[in-house]
Amino acid sequence: VTLVESGGGSVQVGGSLRVSCAASGSINNRWCMAWFRQAPGKEREKVATISPLDITTYTNSVKGRFTIYKGNAANTVFLEMNSLTPEDTAMYFCAADGRPADTCEKREYTYWGQGTQVTVSS
Repeated sequence: VTLVESGGGSVQVGGSLRVSCAASGSINNRWCMAWFRQAPGKEREKVATISPLDITTYTNSVKGRFTIYKGNAANTVFLEMNSLTPEDTAMYFCAADGRPADTCEKREYTYWGQGTQVTVSS
C-alpha cells in the first residue's frame, strides 16, 4: 500500500487549505483512514479518522474547523482545514490500516505517507 499526500502549502491565519491523500495497492473501502500531524519538537498527533462507514472523529483542537472525507475517486481521502491558526503548522501525514482490529479512532496505523507541509503565518 502506498499513500501520497498533496495540497499542503503556506496560508495566513484564518485561511483554508485542503490536503489530499491518494492510496494505491492492496487497499479497499473497508480500511480505516486517518490524518496525523507533527510539528517541530512535538509528538505526532492524530488529527482525524474516517471509518469504512464514514464515521469520523477529530482531535478536540480541530473540531468544527477541519473535515475529513472520502473522495469520489477510489481510495482518496481529504482533510479540509478552515480557520487555520499558527498552531496548525505541521507536517501532515495520511495513514491507513485494514486489520480487523480496534476502532479507527483507537487503532495503530500500519501504512503512512511521506507527509505534506502546512504552514500558517500571522
